Amino acid sequence: MLVVDDHPLVRGGLISLLSSTPDLAVVGEAGGGLDAVRMAAELAPDVTLIDLSMPDIGGAEATRRILAARPDANIVVLTSFHDHVRVREALEAGAIGFLLKDAEPAVLLSAVRAAARGDAPLDPRVARALLPRAASPVPTAGPGPGPALSTREAEVLRLLTRGMSNKQIGTHLGIAERTVKAHVGSIFRHLGVADRTSAALWARDNRF
Repeated sequence: MLVVDDHPLVRGGLISLLSSTPDLAVVGEAGGGLDAVRMAAELAPDVTLIDLSMPDIGGAEATRRILAARPDANIVVLTSFHDHVRVREALEAGAIGFLLKDAEPAVLLSAVRAAARGDAPLDPRVARALLPRAASPVPTAGPGPGPALSTREAEVLRLLTRGMSNKQIGTHLGIAERTVKAHVGSIFRHLGVADRTSAALWARDNRF
């Protein structure tokens, strides 16, 4: 794991917590976005835990650059902010999860493990920040996917509603797990949801 935060005390505390957990290991740390981009490319961590506000480039821009070089990277934003603008900016940049710094240690560790599996951990308070958009109706032409979903995205959504992981969906469809991850992110954006559960509920309510 790569830990990115411009505050040494916060960064040190995170590293101490993560390093004391037997199944997790910290492979590097960075105090800014530019260093994070460089180290993510060099170290290829399973998960990058990154702050949003940093002195050079912010966490959202760093996320974009990391994913441009490594599309399969799992990036989780850990920050003090949870207004909907910042949340959307981070998720649209490609972050797989969004957590707040006052989260309980057990919640943070669980979220890191989830991100390493390719799941999308999202703090409930962050999810509430997305509710105005999530509550907006998605136009459909009767039962089935909304017009914004591609054929492949519709296939992925159907399998997602069956509780399949990204890896299982990739195996079923014969595509790479990172490709499934990209499709899932696109589905979330099209439907205006923030997690797999909300996507499955949308599919149910729209008789998908």
